[in-house]
Amino acid sequence: MNLNDKKIAVLIPCYNEELTIAKVINDFKTILPNADIYVYDNNSTDNTYEIAKNSGAIVKKEYVQGKSNVVRSMFSEIEADIYIMTDGDDTYPANSAIDLIIPIIEKNVDMVIGDRLSNGSYTKENRRFCHNLGNNIVKFFVNYIFNGNINDIMTGYRAFSRKFVKNFPIICNGFELETEMSIHTLDKRFSFEQIPIDYKERQEGSISKLNTYKDGIKVLLTIFNLFKNYRPIFFFSIISFTLFIIGIISGLPAIKDYIEISYVKHVPLAILASGLEIMAMLSLVCGFILDSIAQNEKRNYEWILIQYETNRNKK
Repeated sequence: MNLNDKKIAVLIPCYNEELTIAKVINDFKTILPNADIYVYDNNSTDNTYEIAKNSGAIVKKEYVQGKSNVVRSMFSEIEADIYIMTDGDDTYPANSAIDLIIPIIEKNVDMVIGDRLSNGSYTKENRRFCHNLGNNIVKFFVNYIFNGNINDIMTGYRAFSRKFVKNFPIICNGFELETEMSIHTLDKRFSFEQIPIDYKERQEGSISKLNTYKDGIKVLLTIFNLFKNYRPIFFFSIISFTLFIIGIISGLPAIKDYIEISYVKHVPLAILASGLEIMAMLSLVCGFILDSIAQNEKRNYEWILIQYETNRNKK
């Protein structure tokens, strides 16, 4: 395998990582000497920008706050054959970069995931409250809803093909990015592999930008919205079934009245039950309509990928 034949870009979105960014850059320069290393500084208030520049990285500023906004700019502006995304906090091992690249070169895989969870290194090293539980919750919901088998949904260490990078519309704004990438991969049937990596806890003095509760809620809302948009018939069928059951239960007294005395005494419950049943039917109809739209969007996306491959082969 000759890495010199491929243009490789290492993408490091950064916010206040002056303690570790130089080491991260130097580690990747050692492992991938011919790669272009990009650091996009996201309004850091410390010396991240200056240190990254002095360390030999290609450094730019991204003024719209949020990791997703940084990566959106990176994906749009940077040209390469293979992309490696990592964090600037020195928690991901640079010496695993080649392991992540190999499946893209040898098997044309679209995304390779640096899996922190399978070997237990994240559970062992990470001491932040509820992070392990949060990872497992997100993993369960995403894999269950989207019929996946991804071990580490939220890892920030990944390698991508050019095809994936140039055809991935980033919708979210913050740390929901990795979840959105995982769901997009499953829904659009991109090929992926998972490579176990050793996770390291942050260096003393380096502070995580991830807010356990605030960003955790954002991730769950992202799953909720993508579930609604990508699996509308499943989503609205659950709502419809729930409303239907509640409507039946609410209407039981009125049904009992009519059976026993041919007269409905519980009129408010009868009205409530009727309303719930109508809402249940409307939800199911919405599900069918939105599912047709979603299927049509999938077909359009497949045409976009075909057109992308056709244009690339012409070059």
